Amino acid sequence: MSDFARTLKEMLRQAGCEFHRLGKGDHEIWFSPMTHRYFPVDHKILSRHTANGVLKQAGLPKAF
Repeated sequence: MSDFARTLKEMLRQAGCEFHRLGKGDHEIWFSPMTHRYFPVDHKILSRHTANGVLKQAGLPKAF
């Protein structure tokens, strides 16, 4: 089983999204300049559907 978190975070950085702060548990809060919203990113993402959901919140197209 692969972990999508590292690849996802790199894609977010390349798109201009920024880490904002640590959240509750094992989540991080990121900011997207495309949607002007904050969204959570888990430290460990095992589902491609979850990874694509994070991309959608960031205003990016599906990639997994």
